[in-house]
Amino acid sequence: MTAQDRYDALDRLPLTPVGQSGRSWLGMWASIKDIFAHREMLGLMVRRDIKARYKDSALGLVWTLVRPLTQLAIYYLVLGVFLNARAGIPDFAVYVFTGLTAYGLFSEIVGGGTASIIGNSGLIKKVYLPREVFPLASVGSALFNFAIQMVILIAASLLLGSEPITWQVLYFIPSVLVLLVWATALALLLSAWNVYLRDVQYLVEVVIMLMLWASPIVYSWSAVQNVAGNNIFGTLYSANPVTLAVMGFQRAFWPIGATLDTPHSPDNLLLRLIIALVVGLVALFLAQRVFARLQGNFAQAI
Repeated sequence: MTAQDRYDALDRLPLTPVGQSGRSWLGMWASIKDIFAHREMLGLMVRRDIKARYKDSALGLVWTLVRPLTQLAIYYLVLGVFLNARAGIPDFAVYVFTGLTAYGLFSEIVGGGTASIIGNSGLIKKVYLPREVFPLASVGSALFNFAIQMVILIAASLLLGSEPITWQVLYFIPSVLVLLVWATALALLLSAWNVYLRDVQYLVEVVIMLMLWASPIVYSWSAVQNVAGNNIFGTLYSANPVTLAVMGFQRAFWPIGATLDTPHSPDNLLLRLIIALVVGLVALFLAQRVFARLQGNFAQAI
């Protein structure tokens, strides 16, 4: 068979569509089925990311705790002791570490997910995988690190907290769901944009740094209310899903805050978390549809 005969035979083969259906709901369902069909590859990529992060490291997983514990030491000494930010916040160390643990999950998913497509450019050019697998692998590796930090947080809450963990630990469930849904939505959206505009990755790093201070991690929510009150700034601040999730974590693992005269979270926090979760699910759906529209030219753009 000559080369021309092979070309003609290939030309007669029917085209098989790859990827999602053009219609939104069917496309979303097709994406879920495609990801599920490649779940073993997703698991391999999660394990690869975890192993690559600590490859040739003498301390290994210990480095998972170095950054948050270093941040805790800096914030506790500089802000808590030197600037007296711990005034009015009992168990300040537990309070800060609770916020850092929650925010660390969000920032690691968004930061890692944004760079995931570019970071796997070689694999994207060679084989077909549902492109969502790459940001989702960042979610999986972030959850692994989060689980390790949660062990430390629970131990600190039990050993250092003046109040035992109560039924309010149930706030953990909606809080972590809000973080996961919003962070995954942003990871999908930003990872696609980053393929076509590489400045997105560097902008995200700056925004993640700024957002750390937009949540009551090293200061109290009541301090913001004393300044902003019920004006538009205070309303927007309390509507931030990351802020709500951080305060949910504090309710769960810093239960002394619920017994103080000064409130450390807005009224109806659970209802606010549920609303943030529902809106986040809508945002996740829209982000995936934008991702599906943009993924067709990933290999060429990279």
